[in-house]
Amino acid sequence: MAVNMKGKSLIEIHHLSHEEIYQIFDLSASLKMKRLTGEPHRVLEGKKLGMIFSKPSTRTRVSFEVGIFELGGTGLYFNQNDLQLKKSESVADTAKVLSRYLDGIMIRTFDHQDVIDLANEGSIPVINGLTDLHHPCQVLTDLFTILEKKRTLRGLKFAYIGDGNNMAHSILHGCSKVGMDVAIASPSGYKPIDFVVKESLENAKYMGSKVEILDDPVAAVKDADVVYTDVWASMGQEAEATDRKKKFQKYQVNPELVKNAKPDYLFMHCLPAHRGDEVVNEVIDSENSVVFDEAENRLHVQKAIMALTM
Repeated sequence: MAVNMKGKSLIEIHHLSHEEIYQIFDLSASLKMKRLTGEPHRVLEGKKLGMIFSKPSTRTRVSFEVGIFELGGTGLYFNQNDLQLKKSESVADTAKVLSRYLDGIMIRTFDHQDVIDLANEGSIPVINGLTDLHHPCQVLTDLFTILEKKRTLRGLKFAYIGDGNNMAHSILHGCSKVGMDVAIASPSGYKPIDFVVKESLENAKYMGSKVEILDDPVAAVKDADVVYTDVWASMGQEAEATDRKKKFQKYQVNPELVKNAKPDYLFMHCLPAHRGDEVVNEVIDSENSVVFDEAENRLHVQKAIMALTM
């Protein structure tokens, strides 16, 4: 059943219904096929997307800018020095002004509250391109990629190894919404935030799936259909990198660890990867790796999100 998402912001996956998630997937597949066959799909003709970047990015910038162009619209790029946002102008005032000029905003920033405030104070849809708390576009893309490869999501096991960060939070929300079992293995002191785990446990109970927060990466990867990792020190955590490297060493995804997964497991990473740290070349370059299909799919999934919301 089609759900009207026009005007809806995408702040975190927890706010999406099961039907909305699959509507995004269905449109992603359709738009991907149209791009492949060269069929025009300018469904956002004349629309304007403001793209605010407090954090730089390869995939987020290029996929959104190419995506809005292919949908017939225009993308306007703003780095943190291009706007007065939170310097000489409040988030609320910025939201109200941008709503008069634009049809949608994508923001990639540190503080999750900024995304919430932009959405609450403005009158146009806001898409979370990443915050320190969530990375919903990436995880919707990850789930879409798994669906392409495995033809189903429900009942599969997703293992995430590493920092209980924004990726872990969106993975918990995403997997529990679609009925995947999810196991997160992180060192003590680096677990996912409690309220996200609680929300995910409630989703999983409704869907009949499992959520496990573990210390042991081997237990997490046991019989997994998907093995996922992320960098040990994210943007803004550079000062902690040396200390984190020591604490995360046993959480490296290497051939020994992935022997515990199913033989046809998918290896995934949101990229950029720090090869030799959280993952080694033998895994990320293996036949099980789908990291570049996953990266490409950011374009198709975000086009679907823009088309549905804008």
